Amino acid sequence: MRSAGDSEAQALALLDHVRRLGLRRFDTANTYGGGASEEVLGAWLRAQGAAYRQTVQIATKVGNPHGCPPGETPLSRTQIAHHLDVSLRRLGTERIDLFYLHELDRVTPLEETLAAITRAVEAGKIASFGVSNASLADVQAIKALAGERLAARFAFVQNEYNMLATADAEALIPWCAGHGLGYTAFSPLAGGMLTGKYEDGAAPPKGSRLAEAPEACAAYLTTEARETIARLRAAAGARGETMARAALRFVLDTPGLDSLIIAPRRIAHFESSGLSTG
Repeated sequence: MRSAGDSEAQALALLDHVRRLGLRRFDTANTYGGGASEEVLGAWLRAQGAAYRQTVQIATKVGNPHGCPPGETPLSRTQIAHHLDVSLRRLGTERIDLFYLHELDRVTPLEETLAAITRAVEAGKIASFGVSNASLADVQAIKALAGERLAARFAFVQNEYNMLATADAEALIPWCAGHGLGYTAFSPLAGGMLTGKYEDGAAPPKGSRLAEAPEACAAYLTTEARETIARLRAAAGARGETMARAALRFVLDTPGLDSLIIAPRRIAHFESSGLSTG
């Protein structure tokens, strides 16, 4: 789970609800909310006590190009070291369980990036690492260059995967499963497009992603996507379930997929997604 773009009170209420549900994996990034996501999560975790912290997994990320200073690259040795220490401070922890390369910057030599991750592992600052927004070739290159010791810490790939974005099911997900890597799907509801809240020909609801950032949903507005959404609506209706629950089930039923990330903004969204409200 992550809290970005919402008030602190909303985020804390969602985190309290997540604990009641028994969910134990938290996903954030150093750039979500300009760092506020890590700060809120860190403060909440401290309030839960040290014993609870030992039962959960914290994942955060480094490498988003936004905010990278001139003359630097997002995944350079100095940038990784700097942002890792900032994330540790915000999260109030001595070690991050899963540290993602948010996206490869295509400029920093991969050897330099992996050397920085190696130093962080050896310093006890991260337990394992992963890569996000990556191709099969990217993942294979990381695995090959990591070396035996670091490769053992390469744990997860996190990419967009949903009914409207299924390319990874062809090769990347099976490859991960065959090489000991977990695969986590982000945006399993396609930014809300698979929840049923958008109707063809109608204005998007106020405050929705499609209303506030239509450019981010452009890939979901094709004729093919609309046809897929229509089929999902019909199939979910025939089974008497919400579109969101049917869409999440599609993702979770994908062979080789380990987990998915949900980012509800209201507690009611848990119910519509098929998660118990506790």
